[in-house]
Amino acid sequence: MQHTSSLGALRALLKERELDGIIVPRADAHQSEDCAAHDNKLAFISGFTGSAGLALILADRALLFVDGRYQVQARHQVNLQEFEIHHLHEEPLHLWLRDNLPAGKRIAFEPLLMVNSQYESLRTSGCDLVAVDDDPLDTIWPDRPAAPCGEISAMPDEISGESSASKRDRVAQALHKAGADYLALTLPDNIAWLLNVRGSDIAMNPVPHSFALVSADGGIEWFVAEGKLHNLDKAQLSGISHSPMGEFLARCQQAAAGKRILIDADSAPVAVRFAVEQGGGSVLWAPDPITLIKSNKNETELAGYRDSHVEDGVAWVNFLSWLTHEVPLREAAGNPVTELEAQEKQLSFRQQGATFTEQSFSTISAAGSNAAMCHYHSSPETNFALTGEQFYLNDSGGQYINGTTDATRTLSFGELDATRRLHYTAVLKGFLALISLQFPQGTQGHQLDAFARRPLWELGLDYDHGTGHGVGHRLMIHENPHRMAKKVNPWPMLPGNIITIEPGYYLADSHGIRIENQVEVVASRPGFCKFSSLTLIPIDLSAVDFDLLSTQEIAWLDDYHRQVRQTLSSRVGEETRRWLASATEPASVQRRR
Repeated sequence: MQHTSSLGALRALLKERELDGIIVPRADAHQSEDCAAHDNKLAFISGFTGSAGLALILADRALLFVDGRYQVQARHQVNLQEFEIHHLHEEPLHLWLRDNLPAGKRIAFEPLLMVNSQYESLRTSGCDLVAVDDDPLDTIWPDRPAAPCGEISAMPDEISGESSASKRDRVAQALHKAGADYLALTLPDNIAWLLNVRGSDIAMNPVPHSFALVSADGGIEWFVAEGKLHNLDKAQLSGISHSPMGEFLARCQQAAAGKRILIDADSAPVAVRFAVEQGGGSVLWAPDPITLIKSNKNETELAGYRDSHVEDGVAWVNFLSWLTHEVPLREAAGNPVTELEAQEKQLSFRQQGATFTEQSFSTISAAGSNAAMCHYHSSPETNFALTGEQFYLNDSGGQYINGTTDATRTLSFGELDATRRLHYTAVLKGFLALISLQFPQGTQGHQLDAFARRPLWELGLDYDHGTGHGVGHRLMIHENPHRMAKKVNPWPMLPGNIITIEPGYYLADSHGIRIENQVEVVASRPGFCKFSSLTLIPIDLSAVDFDLLSTQEIAWLDDYHRQVRQTLSSRVGEETRRWLASATEPASVQRRR
């Protein structure tokens, strides 16, 4: 938990600078979902380690704002005698400031850690926002980890499917069309895609921390630590100038005079805007064009996704076969399989794959009530046993040379009570309703979200997270711009997009359920699309109330399981093959067990 000395030191610093408070976001200069330890100031000051949130530190109060995924986790991790927990979206910071502080209070923020859209909303709070250009927490963080400096490697054209030069030409055309002279790039995955490189600054995030400035003539200036470039040869850096990261803002200011700089208001630090305006340039607020271009996968990328999911499926069925055998035996012997043991065993199966490089995110291995925390991660202190009376939820994925995977299965190993069976069946029905859907080409994610929620809504239940997210091509596990959630997402879904389908349900202190497949959007009837499953993993039917499934739902499950069995049987050993045959039998057979 958070130590009072850190809060006290920060408050002393605020008093010294005549500030009334400071905003400490869970963010770095790239708005990375996973912060390097060096950049995770929110974890340092509060103890909260989730992927989204911010703190407001005042002279007499400390507030932590987190979304619905982390309401339970935050209360476990922070000192509740020092921090109040608020909902990031239901009670956004700018409204809290407006309603709770007198106008004119001086609230500090770091422009490199705040995007323009958040800055503009905070300007409506009535507070006086004070930009601090140094790193104020650095002075009170004596054992702060060093900034990451992971080596960068090439992403070969034969795996990416397009040369960097071709990509730069396409981006230049987009800038011409938008009337921009430059594009300020701050998103690491967009830079990695554009330059056909991958990085290693943060585990499971194969992108380098850097900035770039792209001109409308296709020229590119890359702001990156020199020490990361040793693995790149001259040909890979052809046509690319590079400078230290610390020179990026000064170069934006220098290049801005009389020019229009395209900046993404939702991803670029407001510091970039300040630099452009100080340099006499004008800002063109628009989405980074690379984000949408990158989401429309080429045929080489799509083939890579399919191949990587076959390899991932082999690892999954080996793991599930092992679990099915070990969990009841070990529970009966008084030496149960634990969450940590299970995730380590699963990783060992993935590591046997020829193209596996690392996990794509930290595995969620959650038994019993731990699964009620959507983004729970097991630890020695919370390491529950897997038992026949509780669900076990596993959400995991892999980075492969040619693709990225993400899947979730919720498993039962014994007889469950009627409530758990009902909840599991409702989640499965929502999953089936969406994954089997045919929809008009260009439909947006929020227009599909309710299909997955309806079976839960009919029970008066819901879940507080999105239903699907884009997945990068050996890039980020959560890739913009496509999302399926209640919140409006204005991007059309088209053939070649990759997204997940993952409804769930979570009952605090009891259980959590999620079923997730990664899918490819493919053409269907003229003018329509459908989802084609990339994930090849049996769905556990042991907790299903079959009386609640329709004929069409059962047919989809049977077809899917047939595909899984036919694709994977020849790739696994005899023992796993027998388990796979049983796990993928027609629903009519499984119902009688």
